[in-house]
Amino acid sequence: MAVDENTIKEAIKELKESSKKRNFTQTFDLIVNLKNLDLKKPDNHVDLYVQLHNSKGRKSNICALVGPELQPEAEKVCDKTVPQHDFKKYAEDKKLIKNLASECHFFIAQANIMPQVATTFGKVFGPKKKMPNPKAGCVVPPNASLKPLYERLQKTIRLYAKERPLIQVPVGDENMDEKQVIENVLTAYDQLIHHLPLEKNNIKSVFIKLTMSKPVMIK
Repeated sequence: MAVDENTIKEAIKELKESSKKRNFTQTFDLIVNLKNLDLKKPDNHVDLYVQLHNSKGRKSNICALVGPELQPEAEKVCDKTVPQHDFKKYAEDKKLIKNLASECHFFIAQANIMPQVATTFGKVFGPKKKMPNPKAGCVVPPNASLKPLYERLQKTIRLYAKERPLIQVPVGDENMDEKQVIENVLTAYDQLIHHLPLEKNNIKSVFIKLTMSKPVMIK
């Protein structure tokens, strides 16, 4: 079975018909199981950021770690701002850093203070995959305009597989137009297969699910 518009449409239809109505808006998740990929080799790790054309179905809280140059802009645009002069407070209390990592999905950092960001937050953020990442455009110059980046991150997903051959990412919600969800699934899937060494031959199976539903197979 191919991953195409029709198979995704059928899977979404099955999900909507079989899922109970919940008192919140459920998110669609795309689940991809990989095969023939030795993840013990760093070259085979999957770690890429994909910008979707449409909403991914859930809001991303974005925190800026900035010096005085970017602080006013960050406070205007981002959900949370940690100015450089507060780093000492975080360095002295690891619990504050852990709470920050749990609270926020993406972290933006001002490039010229990245060494301080790494020293202060790295030991907690690193294992949680929360360090500001240049691949996502999250390391920025002191004169950056943050609004376009903030808006882009709201449609950005991270396809990640290092420890186990499984990827699960949000691709929309049940209130969105079906075509937008389908477009997001195809975008994520196409980006992934072009990143894999054997492309489609590294795909074992593909599912889609709602937050509270069982997965439905697409491939």
